[in-house]
Amino acid sequence: MGNARITDAQRARAEGRSPIIPPGMQPAGLTALLGLLLAGGAAVGPYALIVPLVVLQAVTAAGWFRLNGMWPARQGIALAFLGGLVSDAALLIAGKDNAPAAIIGTLGVWVLLVVVLQLRSRADADERMQGLMATVASAALAILATGHLGALPDAVIVGGVAVAAATVARALPLPAIASVVVALLVAAGAGFVAGGFTDLGSGGALLGLGAGVCALVGLRAASYDYPSRFVHMTAGVALPLTAAAPAVYLLGRVLT
Repeated sequence: MGNARITDAQRARAEGRSPIIPPGMQPAGLTALLGLLLAGGAAVGPYALIVPLVVLQAVTAAGWFRLNGMWPARQGIALAFLGGLVSDAALLIAGKDNAPAAIIGTLGVWVLLVVVLQLRSRADADERMQGLMATVASAALAILATGHLGALPDAVIVGGVAVAAATVARALPLPAIASVVVALLVAAGAGFVAGGFTDLGSGGALLGLGAGVCALVGLRAASYDYPSRFVHMTAGVALPLTAAAPAVYLLGRVLT
């Protein structure tokens, strides 16, 4: 008969309900805590920032595989996480001025490495393709999170505070559209307040809004298809901050 256990998403479909299940307040609280740790680390220095960043990359790698229904996948998770660590090291060696080259270069090498390893797999074609796509996406996200390390410290401070505020606001029991609007307004407001303590000034509102939009995209991804307690406590915690990394880096450079 096989394994009769079904996921919450499959049960929701069978009952005619939406398979999109938001992570909720507890993961939002952990995201807020991690975002504030990133902000605090950025205020201290790059070697203080690296600690919460490594945690973010580890949780991102594990959460993405489970979000795609692939578990256990220890080798893929380890490979994706290692890509994040290599990207961090490359950026620290190359310096923040060469952050795009360090991140894109690591990503290119890691995609090639993943393809080569998958070619050696003895799994059937469909399983091999699923593993390839999940590993490439997970590694890309873990490497993308390095953008927090390459961004200006003031931008990381504002972005971390904005994502923290947006995820908590999104978890409040409000109607869907109102919840999104409130979360974005809160993100912009938190960015404006945090920007007042940095050189970004009122530009922190725009950076906070951009980071908030990316955070909501990450939350939406963590809510879809295979939501479970483990997914919510990994992908639901990490993806808002990981998705915000490009906005933090780019807007921080533009606004200063």
